[in-house]
Amino acid sequence: MTGDFVSRVLAWFDDHGRHDLPWQADRSPYRVWVSEIMLQQTQVVTVIPYFERFMAHFPAVTDLADAPLDEVLHLWSGLGYYARARNLHRAAGVIRDRHGGRFPEAFDDVVNLPGIGRSTAGAILALARGQHHPILDGNVKRVLCRHRGIEGWPGRRAVETTLWEMADAFTPEENVAEYTQAMMDLGATVCRRGRPECSACPVSADCVALSRGRQRDLPAPRPRRERPLRHSRMLLVTDAAGRVLLERREPTGIWGGLWAFPELAPDETPEAWVSGCLGAEATSTETWPELRHGFTHFELAVTPHRVAIAGQPGIVMEDGRWLWYNPESPARIGTAAIVGRLLAGIAGKNDNETGSGERDESDGQVRVAGR
Repeated sequence: MTGDFVSRVLAWFDDHGRHDLPWQADRSPYRVWVSEIMLQQTQVVTVIPYFERFMAHFPAVTDLADAPLDEVLHLWSGLGYYARARNLHRAAGVIRDRHGGRFPEAFDDVVNLPGIGRSTAGAILALARGQHHPILDGNVKRVLCRHRGIEGWPGRRAVETTLWEMADAFTPEENVAEYTQAMMDLGATVCRRGRPECSACPVSADCVALSRGRQRDLPAPRPRRERPLRHSRMLLVTDAAGRVLLERREPTGIWGGLWAFPELAPDETPEAWVSGCLGAEATSTETWPELRHGFTHFELAVTPHRVAIAGQPGIVMEDGRWLWYNPESPARIGTAAIVGRLLAGIAGKNDNETGSGERDESDGQVRVAGR
């Protein structure tokens, strides 16, 4: 039965799978690795231009390792989940320093790189080197749960263990790269989360979910939990030259390593902050409407305070934590999506209508690949 499943999936892939994705050309472990990290929680159509720009700037892993983190984050800006970019940069340094600049071949070496888990390591080695390793990204979980009628949320340890055993049993000894790509494509284009196209599925004849009319029930959704609402008061300080003050965030946490606006304490006024931190006087202060930004684990409500100061700040900050950003000549730095929208508001490009943010910048663990 396992062999029949595999043969049907492979036959479908020959005719209907995706064979012309950018990372499938000049395939190498490095290119596959970058694509797999970008594809976590992100659709293919979104990833393609980011991948192409990334490869143009960093054609080899040593280029990535030698680049400043700011440049990496700049090229990642807008893709979200910035921990992926930081881990990619850290892992490139490990490959350069411990593996002579060559992407490792052993599974244990790959899975020990920052930001790479069991499924991603298996995907890289299967797709790039044809090694026999199962994968279990969100697409594969969905196909297996529906086809075999697996109950329970896949994030539960017992369910995940069952799925890993099943993924291992199905993964063939030969044509492993084709099978791996086929399963990801099948989940992404046919066995979709909301609108499965069962009539086009090569394994629908013995799919438990289809036979029982339970395609929308399987896999079971993550148990719902209320996302708390957090509040932030961001300070948009502009000087007489039109430059905007940005602060580099701490290396970990939300927007880790990115440039963002300084935040006010709950009982702090914009005027007091400008006076105390910049030694300057606010010539005008304007509070903009609150905007919301969604993260995986919480919702952020941001109140922007735009403050103009006269002349140059009295205190010079040169410790690498602060930056006077010129919107007319943008620096190549990494900024969070919400910062980009507020900078556009300062420039008058969107009439301060920033709208709601997408849920695209959690710093938590990335759990499901969106393809």
